[in-house]
Amino acid sequence: MNLAKVTGKLKEQIYIFSGKLSWGLPKVSGRFVREALYGIQSRQSVRLSEVARALNDKVPLIKTINRLSRQLSREGLWQKLSGGILRLAAPSIEVDTLLILDTSDITKPHAKGMEHLDKVYNGSDGTVGDGYWTTQVVACQTGSSEVIPLYCRLYSQSAPDFLGENREIEGAIGMVSRATEGRGIWVIDRGADRRGLFDYFLTEGRRFIIRLKGDRSMIYGAKRLLVREIAQRCSLPYTEVIIKEEKSVEKRYDISFGFCNVQLPDAPVPLGLVVVRGFGEEPMMLLTNLPLRKNREVLYFVVESYISRWKVEETIRFVKQSYRLEDIRLLTYIRLQNMMALVLAVAFFAAVYIGRRLKLEALSATVLRVSKRIFGIPDFRYYAIADGIKRVLERDSKGLLPPMPPWVPRTQLKLFP
Repeated sequence: MNLAKVTGKLKEQIYIFSGKLSWGLPKVSGRFVREALYGIQSRQSVRLSEVARALNDKVPLIKTINRLSRQLSREGLWQKLSGGILRLAAPSIEVDTLLILDTSDITKPHAKGMEHLDKVYNGSDGTVGDGYWTTQVVACQTGSSEVIPLYCRLYSQSAPDFLGENREIEGAIGMVSRATEGRGIWVIDRGADRRGLFDYFLTEGRRFIIRLKGDRSMIYGAKRLLVREIAQRCSLPYTEVIIKEEKSVEKRYDISFGFCNVQLPDAPVPLGLVVVRGFGEEPMMLLTNLPLRKNREVLYFVVESYISRWKVEETIRFVKQSYRLEDIRLLTYIRLQNMMALVLAVAFFAAVYIGRRLKLEALSATVLRVSKRIFGIPDFRYYAIADGIKRVLERDSKGLLPPMPPWVPRTQLKLFP
């Protein structure tokens, strides 16, 4: 497949994908979604000036930027695009698909005029600065390197509509669960070790695996003990070797694991506590409402499910780095939230729509080759797909022209020769 054909095919897929995503939006909004998806991928940037340059309109650049900015302020656009992604992704979510939820941040240390700037903790350097919080949900299967970006919402604790971090998490869980009809198992880090969230999961009937902090109180036997005390008494009869790649270096972990039955105080619902040693000085303690028994495969499924959460960290880095998310320069809160939905759509397009669809296997393979990776394509190949899409589109000077209609042979005689 030569590059001209790849470019045409890729544009065609952007048209088809954006049409499905913006179904029900006004025509002018559908055009904006299509142009934004094209521009963000062509320039690997969320700056409106870069998106506008990629479009190559025959009008002054500032007019294109202003047009895009007006459309980006549309009320309800985030909800519409997020719902569209979930509608497209839902058929891929099975009963035991992992729904991995994580919170992150976008730091804007030099921004002053952005609306509702908040204080956030930057996990990469351990500092506190100005920025915004984000909630992401990524789906995957245990033992698979493929991920499906499902949900991404930007929020600020200083915004007038902020009702609490628990409500943000519950909102994400509710929106995804409605789209998937309750399928999937929720996997969350220690940040979800909150009684309010436990009650929410149990009330809503959602299956979960949540890592606990050591000072959480649980009922073990007939006694109320700290989780770290229960972990000390838990038998760990099973062992396994885990290999994790950290900064391009493989690290080996020899782990042992087991479980015991526990309950939350004042909530007579049977729960399981899976205890894992070998990842650090303190054991990893995973609370779940999945049915457990003394069986290696059953317990290791819980362990492997939580370990799969590491893929979310890579997905967040992929989105931030590939599309320079922290270079975002929008001043109003609604535009920031709508841009996050567009970035989610771009990530879904690269990871799922192009990266996983069998019908587009030839296009995906060509895009990967064009990315010119020196050391081959790693398991997490979405960086290469995003780079390949950029290389294909940036060489095209025509912008996002409508695809040519299919040629239809003439079967009717001319009235006048």
